[in-house]
Amino acid sequence: MNISTAYYHRGGVRLAYERAGAGPLVVFLHGVGGNRSNWRGELERLGGAYCCVAWDARGYGDSDDPGETLVFDDFALDLAALLDHLGAERAHVVGLSMGGFIAQSFYTHCPQRVATLTLAATSAGANLLTAAEREDFLARRLRPLEAGRSIADIAPGLVDVLAGRRADAAIRERLRLSLVALRPASYKQALRALVTTDFRQALPSIEVPTLVVTGDDDRVFPLSESQYLAKHIAGSRLTVIEGAGHLCNIEAPEEFAAALSEFLLSASNSGASIVGTESRT
Repeated sequence: MNISTAYYHRGGVRLAYERAGAGPLVVFLHGVGGNRSNWRGELERLGGAYCCVAWDARGYGDSDDPGETLVFDDFALDLAALLDHLGAERAHVVGLSMGGFIAQSFYTHCPQRVATLTLAATSAGANLLTAAEREDFLARRLRPLEAGRSIADIAPGLVDVLAGRRADAAIRERLRLSLVALRPASYKQALRALVTTDFRQALPSIEVPTLVVTGDDDRVFPLSESQYLAKHIAGSRLTVIEGAGHLCNIEAPEEFAAALSEFLLSASNSGASIVGTESRT
C-alpha cells in the first residue's frame, strides 16, 4: 500500500498528513503523545477499501507549532479545513485519546460533516476529573519538564503508564520513539488545552453510528470511561480488547482493525465522501 505525505494550511499554520487508498474518507486522529505514524498500520490495512488519512495535529510531527496560545477548538477547525482541502463533505472520524476528544469537539462544531465516530481509549472530557485531579494530571506531566528534564528523560516512565500487559519490547520502543518526537512547548500547550474539555452534555445529541473501543488494561482512561461514553451515546457499540493498554490499536492491531472494519462496513450507508487518489495542494 502506497502511503504519501501531503500538506495543507489553515491561517498561517501548515499541517501535515499521510494518505493511502481511495474510497470513503476515514480520518485518524492521534493522541497527546503521538503523531500520524501511530496510525500507519490502519492506513496499510484499510487503504484497500477506503481513503485513509492520518494527520499530525498542529504542534506535532511535521506540522507547524501553534501561532498563538492553543485553544482546544483549534483542532476541530483544523479538521474542518482538512476536509475542505480533500474536497470532502463528510468523513468517518476515528480518534484515540486526545484524538477522541478532538472527534467529539468536531462533532459539536460540524455534526453534518461526520458520517461515523470511533472513540478509542478516550473519555467524555478531562473536566470529568475534579479540580484537584486535573491539577495533579498536569503536574505529573509538566513538573519534570519545568524542572529541566527533557522529553527523552521522562519517556520511559510515560511508556510504563501507556503500555498494557500485551506490549512487548518492540511495542514499548515504538511508544518511546513516539514520545521523544514531541516538542516540549507544543506538548505543554496541548496538555493545558486538553484539561478544559467536557463533552458530557453533548453526548446525547450524537446521532451518527458510533464505535467505542478500548483495552481493558488502559491505565490512562480506564474501562469505566468508555462505558460512560457507550451508555450516553444512543445506539453506540462498545468493544473491549483484552490485555491491551492505552494505545490499543498498536498493542492489538488485528483486533482493533477487525472491530473498526466491521463497524465501518455496517455503516456503509452513512454517507462518507468518496475521495480519490489524486493529491491536492
